[in-house]
Amino acid sequence: MPVIKSTDAQLELLARLMRAEAEGDGELGMLMVGNVGVNRVLASCLDFNDIRTIEQMVYQRPGGFEATQKGYFYQRAREQDKRLARRVINGERFHPATRSLWFFMPEGGCPAQWYGQWNTGRFKSHCFFSPSESDCPQI
Repeated sequence: MPVIKSTDAQLELLARLMRAEAEGDGELGMLMVGNVGVNRVLASCLDFNDIRTIEQMVYQRPGGFEATQKGYFYQRAREQDKRLARRVINGERFHPATRSLWFFMPEGGCPAQWYGQWNTGRFKSHCFFSPSESDCPQI
């Protein structure tokens, strides 16, 4: 059962985002980026009070995804990318992105906090950051 609503076009949009942001980190890295995206749609807190659709999440400004400014993001979603996007839309979660709303690729180690949110771990090149349950109980 999906945890967020999505059309075929929205599934493809999320799949393209996941690939463009984390293909270099493999399928698991892409799934974690998908977790962050789904969490942003689920959240009704912090920077995500008005985010209710996959389109709003992907193209949020400020605070959106850097990949949307690169040509690779605009290539058609592959079947394998859509399969991964379907998994996160259906509620699969992967640590350290389980409750994360943010991630980034630092040049060095992961900072303990990023924009006031605690680091929940690193997977390959990306550090993940999550709000407290009291700040964002919807995730």
